[in-house]
Amino acid sequence: MDLAAAGLRVEVGGSAQGAPGVARVTLANPERRNAQTPATWRALAAVGAGIPADVRVVVVDAEGPSFCAGLDTRMFTPEGVPGEPSLRDLAALAPAAQDAAIAGFQDGFSWLADDRFVSVAAVQGHAVGAGFQLALSCDLVVLADDARLCMREPTLGLVPDLGGTGRLVEAVGYARALELCLTGRWMTAQEAVAAGLALTTVPGAELATTTDELANALCAAPVEAARATKRLLRSAARWAAERAEQVRRIADLVRSAG
Repeated sequence: MDLAAAGLRVEVGGSAQGAPGVARVTLANPERRNAQTPATWRALAAVGAGIPADVRVVVVDAEGPSFCAGLDTRMFTPEGVPGEPSLRDLAALAPAAQDAAIAGFQDGFSWLADDRFVSVAAVQGHAVGAGFQLALSCDLVVLADDARLCMREPTLGLVPDLGGTGRLVEAVGYARALELCLTGRWMTAQEAVAAGLALTTVPGAELATTTDELANALCAAPVEAARATKRLLRSAARWAAERAEQVRRIADLVRSAG
């Protein structure tokens, strides 16, 4: 797969110290503020399937001023993204095919929970919708002090369907998760740390160094002990329930648009 065409870059040994156990997955389409499309999700899934066995930590970061502006807004238009299904196209599929399509999208995020490694999101600027969910899919989140997080899907008539519902509840609790989703408001980096969603916030210039230091520290524990500990600590996300709800929301959006 052409990762560059999908706006991704992957490096193994991608920390400042060159630790061989660290892989770096970078959203590399800053011209569109790293907005996501189905091509992004297919590429992420391919990356996950090809992570080398000796990788202990996967860092997910992004080029440019924003981590990710969310779903590419062209997906909401009748024309969609060239070569990709629009929401109207998805609504026209049979229910089983819709479920399978969204399950394929989720594959781009779900691999970050694999117990072979610890995943770390390094987030600067905006992380909206799918971008917020990508950060949430990681085990640990480090934020630049200018980071702003927003779960925009419900205010657009959709639901978070990339693992975000379960992970957000796990991170901040049901009440705060519900409020964030239904209001679509921005969460600051400082609030995210106070709520337990992120580990720390640092000046933007220190984000890469702080993340590298954390990644290398995470490689210190014996590998099998680290993997067993992650299996014990992390609970399963609500992937199937998200797909079922999103199928209904897409149908409603298409009907309302005529």
